[in-house]
Amino acid sequence: MAGLPGQLRPRHRSSAAGTEAALVGAIVALGLLSHTVIISDDAGQFDVFQHALCWIHAERHLHRIICVTDEQHRLVSVQRQLVWWFYAELKLYKDNPTATRRTALRQRFDRIFTRVTGFADLDEAVARTLANKDELLLVLDRPDIPLHINGSENDVRSFVTKRKVSGKTRSAVGKQARDTFLSLLKTCSKLAISFWDYLGARLKIPDAERVPWLPDLIRQNVSA
Repeated sequence: MAGLPGQLRPRHRSSAAGTEAALVGAIVALGLLSHTVIISDDAGQFDVFQHALCWIHAERHLHRIICVTDEQHRLVSVQRQLVWWFYAELKLYKDNPTATRRTALRQRFDRIFTRVTGFADLDEAVARTLANKDELLLVLDRPDIPLHINGSENDVRSFVTKRKVSGKTRSAVGKQARDTFLSLLKTCSKLAISFWDYLGARLKIPDAERVPWLPDLIRQNVSA
């Protein structure tokens, strides 16, 4: 593709980016999702609206550090332990947020991520985390948001597995069918409903279990 003139090269990526930009612009103009927080692994395309960072991905920068000496292993181990202790405190805060605990956690974050060990790779990773303080600590102002995106990653994993096993769909209709049924499967799973029972109920299979409408169940779960 590199040999093609610029005007002949596919523009799928730029077209998709333009569509996404138009969508975000319309959402903002209409005043929708004004309190929505987008949580990501720091990928640039997700830096929209209010943005928070996933703590699991933030810690991986420490986990991936290559250590050569026992002392380097010890320094990284200590820093990771401090991070997980802090993470545990954030989980407790979400259950009982108070102004006093919010202030204390901000101060503790600064103490953990301003440490200098002399191990260059570790100090660089710690400084990078410190630079993302506002996005990592947004949970202190919004205790309703999750601390990580593992749930979202698990949701899309089935799509990736399906693509690896069966390849891509051959048409827009096939893509819509795949997306629809995988979405229904995930929704049933989250609602603790057998997907086979759901299909049986909707297809009116004789003697099939009765399954309420999924939107009704979702509303019940939200209000519970």
